[in-house]
Order: sequence, then C-alpha cells, then structure tokens
Amino acid sequence: MEDLNSKIKNVIISSLELEDITPADIDDDAPLFGEGEGLGLDSIDALELGLAIKENFGVSFTAVNDETRKHFASVNSLAAFITANKQNG
Repeated sequence: MEDLNSKIKNVIISSLELEDITPADIDDDAPLFGEGEGLGLDSIDALELGLAIKENFGVSFTAVNDETRKHFASVNSLAAFITANKQNG
C-alpha cells in the first residue's frame, strides 16, 4: 500500500497545486481537512481532489455524506477506499 499512498500524495499535491509541500510532508494518518490540522483542506479542495482521484485511480464517490467524508479523512483512508473500489481494466 506504500506505493499507492505515494501516488495519492502526488495527486493531492499536483491537483491542489500545493507547491510548498512534498509527499514526505504528508503523514499517511494525518487529517486532510480541518483548520489547524493536517493539510487544512476545505470543501473546494474536496471537490477538486475527488475529480483527481477519479481521473487517476478510476474510482468515484457517489454522494457527499458522512461515509464519503470518512474516505477523505487521511491518505490511508483514501488508499483503502481506492483499493476496495478500483475497477480492473
């Protein structure tokens, strides 16, 4: 899962144009959203990241709800969602 986590970090950085952040700066378990913690991303970032995840990994999120928010909690939770929902092909 390490390789997938690295890819996710690179997608986060490139899709959100986080120029001052490297993959090493992103902790796999750190929260991606919320003021003053983790990356501190917001709802606009969530939309952009959702599209980037779909384009790069072939998985999409059906609705914005508490379950979806759990998948976006951290790099590890995104990796688990992608692994569970990845389309072969």
